[in-house]
Amino acid sequence: MSSEKAKNNNMSLAIIKTGGKQYIVAPGQKLKIEKLPQEIGAEIVFDQVLLVEKNEKVEIGHPLVKDASVKGKVLQQGRGKKIIIQKFKAKVRYHKRAGHRQPYTEVEVTEV
Repeated sequence: MSSEKAKNNNMSLAIIKTGGKQYIVAPGQKLKIEKLPQEIGAEIVFDQVLLVEKNEKVEIGHPLVKDASVKGKVLQQGRGKKIIIQKFKAKVRYHKRAGHRQPYTEVEVTEV
């Protein structure tokens, strides 16, 4: 049981900021973020790191951690599931309907 805890404690993680949102990331994790202009297979570096945890040491930035970065690899560019936007006003015969698919970039975190 204690060996499981030791394995989990050696895991590193970070909180990064991209696309106006914050994400908790760990090496090997895949996540969908706001669309970025990189090509598929390209390396990407996130330099806005708000928190880093390595070997039970937590470093909190004010607002960013100095000399910290998270590296990742772009897996694919895509568009999310379609959502329907519908407006309706009663008794005035007004109705409007539109669809929207949010573009995203899927990234695999390689190094914290």
